Amino acid sequence: MGDFDRYARLTARLDAPYAVIDLAAFRRNADDLVRRAAGTPIRIASKSVRCRPLIAAALERPGFHGVMGYALPEALWLARNGVDDILLGYPTTHRTALRELSEDPEAASRITLMIDSAEHLAFIRATATGKARIQVCLDVDASLRIFGQHLGVRRSPLRTPAEVAALARTVAADDTFELTGVMFYEAQIAGLPDTSPAVRWVKRRSAAELADRRGAVVDAVKQVAPLRIVNSGGTGSLEISSADPAVTEVTAGSGLYGPTLFDKYDVFQPEHATAYALDVVRRPAPRIATLFGGGYVASGPAKKSRLPSPTQPSGLKLLGTEGAGEVQTPVQGQSAERLRIGARVWMRYAKAGEMLERFDVLHAIDGEEVTELVTYRGEGKNFG
Repeated sequence: MGDFDRYARLTARLDAPYAVIDLAAFRRNADDLVRRAAGTPIRIASKSVRCRPLIAAALERPGFHGVMGYALPEALWLARNGVDDILLGYPTTHRTALRELSEDPEAASRITLMIDSAEHLAFIRATATGKARIQVCLDVDASLRIFGQHLGVRRSPLRTPAEVAALARTVAADDTFELTGVMFYEAQIAGLPDTSPAVRWVKRRSAAELADRRGAVVDAVKQVAPLRIVNSGGTGSLEISSADPAVTEVTAGSGLYGPTLFDKYDVFQPEHATAYALDVVRRPAPRIATLFGGGYVASGPAKKSRLPSPTQPSGLKLLGTEGAGEVQTPVQGQSAERLRIGARVWMRYAKAGEMLERFDVLHAIDGEEVTELVTYRGEGKNFG
């Protein structure tokens, strides 16, 4: 649990809403990610951080290397600001950025695009106007298919070694491109809290299936071209992915911040490094206090797990009839009786970096010192 009394004392002069990060907790979370990766390098998922000073701080720590970006304009911006190894985690159709990449050999040497079809290659080739050779990585479906069900996210159509090798041969035959890697994101392992025996069974079954298939895919692609990158995993599956000898790197980002979606995992428990503060502006009933703003709902399925959580004072919860609102967020509970107008309530966000789309700066707390770290939003960057 964060030291909210200290946060409140050190930030008492600030007007809410504002966000804080506990740098000591951030560093401990980083160390725990490295421990869990057991020697496999960790690529930082930028979408889960969205603060360039914190990306740089993580990259300076042993065990971290490279960034997984989420948009090509972002990758170009990072490359031009000193990041030398950026793997784009998702395909791009950003025409202006593709032209810029193809006309900038230095950026092209630092950035690898993600594809999962020959159609992606055709789009890039038709859009790019420069001569720089473009590095690409193949995104391979890592979901579990069992009992007629697809368990995992809907990403790539590539699944079998034959399918992936066929696309690898298409890449290798085209001088416009250089094949550098393959990626597997097992969301049904990394993104599911351990909330039931059924979930734990799915994770075990999926890990076993993927370990066999991932090795076969990697072997098949290596018959076509050497691979610099075999990327896998997320914050929730570092141990599983890093244990596979075929994997050269793992990806993590959310574990640096410790959002609420990671509160119920069996094998790890990140510290709560980030939070945001709201002010009490109404007292509509003895056990209800109304906060100003705070309706920061995370992406994903529209359900309770995506709502922010009132954390300090303890014992508060959102009203089921209102949730977290654009302008007002009522909270209820016995501790609400002690809240007065102007009192601070601390909230935790469900996911990680998305929270920073609401704030220009993070107020970074390190011991008794408070500094400001500019977020992507504060730097005027909107990448999607």
